[in-house]
Amino acid sequence: MTNSNRTRKVVPEAQDSLDKFKYEVAAEVGVDLKNGYNGNISAKDAGKIGGNMVRKMIEQAENSMLNK
Repeated sequence: MTNSNRTRKVVPEAQDSLDKFKYEVAAEVGVDLKNGYNGNISAKDAGKIGGNMVRKMIEQAENSMLNK
């Protein structure tokens, strides 16, 4: 798999919403993200953000399936 295949956006229009969501989750877990480059945060903090984003997206998907 080439790098371009791994980084291809499935829904490019969702990027702004995902970025906003990322900053909301970062604030909830106490990680200070700034606009632009955030290469100074630890892998642990980045994992907290990504893990919580996934957890919340799964919860939302499960709730929408239950409410059908």
